[in-house]
Amino acid sequence: MNARDAELAEILAGLKKPRKEISPKYFYDERGSQLFDAITHLPEYYPTETEFGIMHDNVDEIADLVGPQASLIEYGSGSSRKTRVLLEHLHDLAVYVPVDISEDHLITTARKVRSEFPDLEVLPVVADFTQPFALPDPTVMPQRNVVYFPGSTIGNFTHDEAQGLLDVMYEEAGADGAMLIGVDLQKDPAIIERAYNDSAGVTAEFNLNMLSHLNREFDFDFDVDAFTHSAVYDEDEGRMVIELVSEREQEVSGGGDTIAIADGESILTEYSHKYTLDGFADMAQEAGFAVRKVWTDADRLFSVQY
Repeated sequence: MNARDAELAEILAGLKKPRKEISPKYFYDERGSQLFDAITHLPEYYPTETEFGIMHDNVDEIADLVGPQASLIEYGSGSSRKTRVLLEHLHDLAVYVPVDISEDHLITTARKVRSEFPDLEVLPVVADFTQPFALPDPTVMPQRNVVYFPGSTIGNFTHDEAQGLLDVMYEEAGADGAMLIGVDLQKDPAIIERAYNDSAGVTAEFNLNMLSHLNREFDFDFDVDAFTHSAVYDEDEGRMVIELVSEREQEVSGGGDTIAIADGESILTEYSHKYTLDGFADMAQEAGFAVRKVWTDADRLFSVQY
């Protein structure tokens, strides 16, 4: 089975579940990436700018904790400002290892980083980072591995999945290794819900664009106009629940299958878990890590943890 057929099978399996779901990785076609970039600049969407502010204000201390000649292994590679400010300040970084399942995106990211940091060895790895993967052999032997996972992307996984991912990170960090991770914090639910229901409707367009992506790349026939965006905070689970809700009874075809969708039925497209500091420390400890340092903004909306 080739990669496209495997992805199609995954999508169909999700749509056939009692509670229909589509993986959030299908947000990110070219249009989806453009829309997400626009989301990060919206006044209601606090995580990106807040995390960048924390990184910017504390980068010297972060660099001292990472130490000299480290290998920086970024999960879900991105050439964002957060990554660049880190690369600019780390001491004699041995190698930068961006890891992503999307080869095209990964190569583009690696090329950009090489052009901005010509003296830095950049060794991209195409892999599903939720599973153990082999690290490349750099020219300069690193003194330690530091896994970097910004953006609170850890929140998109269920608690069991997140725990499994932390286990993988601990294995990849290895002896004397460390993890630097962005973790969104629990707060007033109204602040959280506004971030996923912006007044300009960009997040709704981002969510609906997933269906356009599936139509184009996998020959589905979703009627995008027959769905609406829903984003609600579940206080009991401490997470945003993002869904696409069908406005009528309909059938969707793709991959030789036909999926019946009821009027008012939802398709889960993403969770976004928010953590307490103690709760995340417990998860990290279960994986073998110990929280050494936590930085937050003044309003304690977001945290960067080492």
